Amino acid sequence: MGHETDQDELLHMLSNPQQREEGFRLLTRQYGDMLYWHIRRIVVGHDDAEDALQETFIKIFSSIGSFRGDGKLSTWLYSIATREALTLLRRQTHLFQSIDALAPTLTSKMQAETPLDSDAAEVTFQEALLTLPTQQRIAFNLRYYDELSYDEIAHITGKNVGTLKANYHLATEKIKTYIKQHTR
Repeated sequence: MGHETDQDELLHMLSNPQQREEGFRLLTRQYGDMLYWHIRRIVVGHDDAEDALQETFIKIFSSIGSFRGDGKLSTWLYSIATREALTLLRRQTHLFQSIDALAPTLTSKMQAETPLDSDAAEVTFQEALLTLPTQQRIAFNLRYYDELSYDEIAHITGKNVGTLKANYHLATEKIKTYIKQHTR
């Protein structure tokens, strides 16, 4: 059960009509939690994360044939998940409102879904993350939580490495400032 299927084996299963369903089940089991938490850190709410994850797996299933195998499968999956999470956020904004203007809504969702016994420092950290512009938050999350390289993040987001390093640095500084201002 704990055995992870390697990328080549998984891709072979997904391209073989007789094994496609089992391959997709394995892909979902192997990458589902990772993608859920990546999406959840962008959209914040559990229900929204579940919706975006479902859309992500629909996109993966319908476009697995377009994966060329020249990079890591996980990077390609993160790319799709990131786009689906951002699409969901865009749908939640009004026509002329930016995604970044959703911060108060996201903070309210985070506070509503935070268990009562949560560590105050962790809650403050999560609130600090939600004050970041979306692109900084995505760069920070992928680097800090998912421990991806800047090259992998560049492939996922379509941003250049220099921009990502700047976004990560700015995010780190903003988080430190927020935490200093909101703790005693």
